[in-house]
Amino acid sequence: MPSEPSKDLETFENPQPDRDYTIRIRVPEFTCLCPKTGQPDFATLHFEYVPDRLCVELKSLKLYVWSYRDEGAFHEAVTNRILDDLVRAIQPRFMRLTAEFNVRGGIYTTVVAEHLARNWTPHAPVTLP
Repeated sequence: MPSEPSKDLETFENPQPDRDYTIRIRVPEFTCLCPKTGQPDFATLHFEYVPDRLCVELKSLKLYVWSYRDEGAFHEAVTNRILDDLVRAIQPRFMRLTAEFNVRGGIYTTVVAEHLARNWTPHAPVTLP
């Protein structure tokens, strides 16, 4: 039986909870509908996060992203909603979602939304020669 879209985000235990490390996920096939015209909008989603206790399971993320295919949403709203849902599911130390929407009416839109856990301070960047 084929998979179906779902708003359920599954998680698994972070295998290295004592280490800050970054997980990057790229989803090049995000689609939703323009709430004004009903026409499809296409975007590439870039997730970057520093996990705490949990990580997001990738197949559930794929089905979650698929669940937006028939929903009307402004770019700003859908980007923030996706970030909020992921933060609620995995409670990361840090998460950034960059949504790069394809051209619509001659305009490209990129929306960047971030979450920073209150009790976490990022390490200083390391600059190598």
